[in-house]
Amino acid sequence: MGYDVIIIGGGPSGLMAAIAAGEQGANVLLLEKGTKLGRKLAISGGGRCNVTNRLPIDEIVRHIPGNGRFLYSAFSVFNNEDIIRFFERLGVPLKEEDHGRMFPKSDSAQSVVTALVNELGRLKVDIRLEAPVEDVLYEHGKTVGVKLKSGETIAANAVVVAVGGKSVPQTGSTGDGYPWAEKAGHTVTELFPTEVPIVSNEPFIKNRTLQGLSLRDVALSVLKPNGKPLITHRMDMLFTHFGISGPAALRCSQFVVKALKKASDGTVAMSIDALPDLTQEELFQRLAKLCKQEPKKAVKNIAKTVLPERYAAFLLERSGIDLQAAAGTVSHEALRAFVRCCKQFTFHVHGTLSIEKAFVTGGGVSVKEIEPKTMASKCMGGLYFCGEILDIHGYTGGYNITAALVTGRLAGMNAARYALEVKSRGSIGADSR
Repeated sequence: MGYDVIIIGGGPSGLMAAIAAGEQGANVLLLEKGTKLGRKLAISGGGRCNVTNRLPIDEIVRHIPGNGRFLYSAFSVFNNEDIIRFFERLGVPLKEEDHGRMFPKSDSAQSVVTALVNELGRLKVDIRLEAPVEDVLYEHGKTVGVKLKSGETIAANAVVVAVGGKSVPQTGSTGDGYPWAEKAGHTVTELFPTEVPIVSNEPFIKNRTLQGLSLRDVALSVLKPNGKPLITHRMDMLFTHFGISGPAALRCSQFVVKALKKASDGTVAMSIDALPDLTQEELFQRLAKLCKQEPKKAVKNIAKTVLPERYAAFLLERSGIDLQAAAGTVSHEALRAFVRCCKQFTFHVHGTLSIEKAFVTGGGVSVKEIEPKTMASKCMGGLYFCGEILDIHGYTGGYNITAALVTGRLAGMNAARYALEVKSRGSIGADSR
């Protein structure tokens, strides 16, 4: 038996596409290769599911450095406020947290997945789990169906590819869709990890001197060869046994990947400003005053009034200052060296963890070959793409999932309209024989 629309992939964009296609009255089949739907949704936002972000559209686009501007057309049809209304209608009220992040009031990602699956049931969408797709079938410049790994073929007038990228492969996104896109004539841009921890061979990293130390609200920069910042993100970060992680590091990671491509020696410099609200001079004056007021106090006890103790001790040692030295004996020159470290501690990194360890895949099906208002392929009739297989990537914080839900909505809706039109043309053709 055939279907109007087949959707491949039961992640955020595939679930949304299946619902949107079902709403159009199409006969829809959702294929998922794993044992359950919504696996990536269920682990997103630390298991609470950061469903979308409430910032204005321009801000959302700014937080999607990978082709976010492509989404302006899509947002004019369905946007983040529509996502919020959509979930409220399904009985999942949302609440806003810091930086515009929206979570279910239940704090449970599972409640989001359950509501989507229930809606698929209400719309009578057929679902097949453990049904991996081998290939998407094309004939005479049109999509005609899919072939499963079991050898079964299923006919359809439209196919929506929502199989994700190559990140977090334990949820099923293992890059299956790229060959199907290429076979249809699409360009797949180079894939790279984004939102991924950064690795460094610096001795202080290898010796685990700072392992487990988190720094709050610091300005972390990736530096150009001339020492000027290529990008700066002000957030929390964490030192690990292999390098750095935490929100600021994840956001800087794609810029590290790009800078490394041009680096002659295989390393890129990064710097940490641990006190972004103070100028170098203000910090120097503050510390000099404290040293003068309590000249007998150990300098490390003065330094820890401005920085976490472990980081203060580390930077004092880097500046050649004895931790136990009496504050009154520390020269202004040595103190200025310490202040420079506080404001710009520079170290080298040589890469990131692998794409499989990344939260988000950079690169994918080129957006130049996708109709921005419908998510239709410009290369093949009846073929639609949505979610992370597209060359769109954002920072963490509800931006990628917003892109997935919005592109999924448009892909499903337009695939159904296209398929139903093909069907009505076919039946008119049959009557006139």
